[in-house]
Order: sequence, then structure tokens, then C-alpha cells
Amino acid sequence: MNYLENYEFWCNADLPAEVKQELAAIKNNDEELKGRFGSDLQFGTAGMRGIMGAGSNRLNNYTVRRAAQGMAAWLASTDLPQKAAIGYDSRHNSKEFAQVCAVAFAEKGIHTWLYNRLAPTPMLSYAVRELGCGCGIVISASHNAGAYNGVKCYGPDGCQMTDAPAAIVTEKISQIPYFVPEAQSFSDYLEDGMISYIEQKVWEKYYNTVLAESISPEIIKSASLNIVYTPLCGTGNEPVREILSRLGVNITVVSCQENPDGYFKTCEYPNPETDAALAESYKVADSVLCDVILGTDPDADRVAIAVPNGENGYQKLSGNELGCLLMDYILKARSAKKDIPEGSIVVRSIVSSPLADRICEHYGVEMRAVLTGFKYIGGEILELEQKGEENKFIFGFEESCGYLKGTYARDKDAVVASMLVCELAAALKMEGKTILDALRDLYATYGYYLAKVQSVELTGADAMEKAAKMMADLRLNAPKAIGGADITEIRDYGSGEAKDLPTGKTSVINLPKSNVLEFVLGEKGSVIVRPSGTEPKVKFYYTAVGATEDAAQELLTKMIEQMSFFF
Repeated sequence: MNYLENYEFWCNADLPAEVKQELAAIKNNDEELKGRFGSDLQFGTAGMRGIMGAGSNRLNNYTVRRAAQGMAAWLASTDLPQKAAIGYDSRHNSKEFAQVCAVAFAEKGIHTWLYNRLAPTPMLSYAVRELGCGCGIVISASHNAGAYNGVKCYGPDGCQMTDAPAAIVTEKISQIPYFVPEAQSFSDYLEDGMISYIEQKVWEKYYNTVLAESISPEIIKSASLNIVYTPLCGTGNEPVREILSRLGVNITVVSCQENPDGYFKTCEYPNPETDAALAESYKVADSVLCDVILGTDPDADRVAIAVPNGENGYQKLSGNELGCLLMDYILKARSAKKDIPEGSIVVRSIVSSPLADRICEHYGVEMRAVLTGFKYIGGEILELEQKGEENKFIFGFEESCGYLKGTYARDKDAVVASMLVCELAAALKMEGKTILDALRDLYATYGYYLAKVQSVELTGADAMEKAAKMMADLRLNAPKAIGGADITEIRDYGSGEAKDLPTGKTSVINLPKSNVLEFVLGEKGSVIVRPSGTEPKVKFYYTAVGATEDAAQELLTKMIEQMSFFF
């Protein structure tokens, strides 16, 4: 069907009056019709994400149900436990979409556990493992604007789905027609016992597991730590405050962002990677005692911090900076206790700062770099677990403000990261230092590693084709130098081959193939380019290394200026 035929198909279906009205309102808007009905919303390894509304290329009860039916059909065809866990965040329709998914599983004879209130994404990952489920779903669009929602899909190990099962789910979905009526209502399946709510004891076990990841919890009370916290109208409000309160943190919550709000009226783009996400927190911090400002995104898998910086107000740390600080704190504290097992590892994504490698080298711990996506960090944990060596996993992080200590979950967890931030800040406060002091110490010891992420937004129906062309042009017309620094190596993760330019020798990249290019500038840094996996954009990751901050900043500026010619 073309987009007009698809639109008519939806108009002729037996749909509720409000959906019929929405469809009628766009009848003469050709661009809107193309956007909504020109294709089906795509299911990938992370599930699917999109703007909410009527249409096959929008997120609604029908596209969500179809995706869940595909997941259920896949699970039913496996030898995995015929149980599923589902969580949801604070976005519009999240609870309803979660119930739609639960019904789709129950129809297949799959017992489904559902959180009875808002729960962070990492708590869903934890529940999959704790309840012995074959898969899991969390309804969330992470840090996207309020118009979006999504279906994140998890395997039995608590990691987001990998390529092989996701491909099977995609095939199953393609065979399922739209608008198949539910066999029974959600309330009927709840009464029958095919759907059950996750009990409070699972929450408590999660809390105790997170608290066990603390290294020196007693220092938090001793330091009388004061934080300003914003859950950005999302799911972190209950678990983050519960954990920090148990540890004795003095918490001031940003009241206008305390309660769930799918419109995100006080923060249009609730992404803690951006400084704007903490704007309301800065206002609150001006009027209270504050050692650290802490913000978690709506599904509480990411966390960002800002700290007082004298007359300059507040300085927000990047995901790389916080990741390196937390990692250094953990390694230093555990080294002092002689508590690092031989053969231990830290894991980072390839786009995260290589400063972390230097820190690991100092402590004699192996650093492993994996593809972007926390499931790859989870895969490293699984490999250790299968050997009975999961205690050798020290820490994992991504530059996009995602961190994990412990193996209880297989996704980034802002709850445990918030606890570690407070412990780090308290330890420094007891020494008469600040987090900025600790950051300066890292740079003074290892060199200035300045990083920046640049997202190139692509528009139009051919946005994905534009992204593909940009990557092809970079492969065909790779520069010889960037920012005045010679390229010494080109790593093409798509072909799985790395080429050393001075010698012309090639080597194999032992990672799954992915459409990513990396230009290595010797010891001076790198530029990594990759299309986004969830949005029509191409991301450029810059790292500039210098003996001084000014030298690193000058190189970084030149790198960005030169690469802008490619878009």
C-alpha cells in the first residue's frame, strides 16, 4: 500500500471515536499523511521509538500491541522461561502502553510481571533477572521530548535485545495484522493471574542490592553532604531519594520537576547531557546549601551533575568527566582496601574518553572498549558471569551519562550512579576538596582530554539516505589530517578493519560490525562518526588531547571547524 491507501485502511478500521477524529483532522495535510502512513515504525535492537499519534509510523496502542505480539511470538518459540517483566515511565500513555504489552504476552500464555507504578529502566533490567523472565519491556523514550515514547526490549540476561533475536521479532511483527482484538481485557488477565504486579519486596531487594555497591557509605553522613536533585519529572524521584535518604544525604528537590509530567513543561528536552536540563536546578541551588546538583533523566538510567564554581555560578560536568571521576574514585578506594581481583576489567564505549584508559593503566586494571550501546557493556559482564568471574567487573560507562557499578542489572543505572556521586563528593569534602578539584587533579596527572559531541540533525523523508551518504563520503574522501594533527589510523567498524596509515598495514577489529568510522590522531585525540541508532542524525565525537587546557581547546576548535565541511 502507498501512504494514501494505508491512511484509508486506518480510516476504515473499527477504531475509537477519538482516533477517527485525529485521522479526519489530517485528511488534507499531505506531508502529515506521508509522515504517519508512508512506512511502519521500525523495530530494532533497542525496540522502537517514535512520536505518539495515529498512524503506522507513530507510537499508539496498535503499533505497540503489534510489537508486543511479535515479542510474545518470539518468546513462545524459544526454550526461555515463559515469563516477561514490564515497566514504564512518566510519559503520556506509558501506563496504558505497558498494559497493552502485558495483554499481548498473556494472550500467548506468558505470565507477565508488571510494575504497579513508575519504575526506572534499570529496575526493569533487574526485575527480568530477579524474576527469572525470558524477556522484558520498558515503556520509555528515555530523554526525548514529550511528544515521543518508546518500547525498549530486553533479553533474559537483562540486556537490551541483541541483533539475532531482534531480527526474529521483526519478522514475527511483519506477519501480524493490525487491529487484532484483544482476547481478554487487562483486568480480566489480572484477575486470572496471568498478569501480576511486581511486589514491594522486589523494590526492597533492589534497594539493598544498590546499597551494597557503596564502598564507604559512612562518609556521607560524616560529610553532611547537601545536594539539589531533579528527577526531571520522571521515574527517579522515588528510588533515588530513597537510596540517598537511607545514606543520610541532605536533599533539596526541585519542586517544579518533582512530580511526573509527560509534557516536561519546565524542561522541553529532558536530557541531562545538556546544560539546559539543569536550568531550574541552578535557580534552586542559589538559595540553599549545595555541594552538588544532580539530575536524572525521565527513565532514570542517565545522571548528570553540576557543581558550584565560585563567581562563575555552576559548572556542569560532561558524561566523560563524571565517568572518569567515578572510575578513579572506585579504583582508588578499592586499591586502598586491596579489594581489586586480579584480571578485573572496566568497560567503556568506543566513543567515551580514552582518559579512562590512562587511569586504568595506572591502577593495573584492563580497559575494554565496546560498541556504543550499554548492551555491549552488559555482554562483557555476561561473559564474566559465564566463567563465574562477575566479581571482576569494576565499572562500566558511556559518555552519554550512563554508568553502572555491579552486575545486578545489565543497563546503565542512575540510581547507583547517584549514590556513587554522593559518596565521591562526600569523600572529597572530608579532604577539604571539591569535585572540580578532583577533575583538575586528573587532568594535571594524565593530560587534558577535552571532548565534544556534535549531532547533525537530518530532515525530510530521505533523512536516513542522507546519513548513509554522509558516511559514504567520509569513507571515500577521508582527510589526511584533522585540526592540523595527522591521521595515523582509520578504524572502519563497518568493514571490521583498521588501517595504520604510516605503514599501510591493516588489522582486524574484534568487535561486531557497525557503521562507525574512527580517525585516530596519534596521541593527540580522535574523531569518531556514527549515525544515531534511534533518530535521524549523525553524531561526531571529538577528543582533543593537550598538555594544557588551552592547547587541547585550540586543537578541539580546529577539529570541529574542519569536520563541519562534511555536513
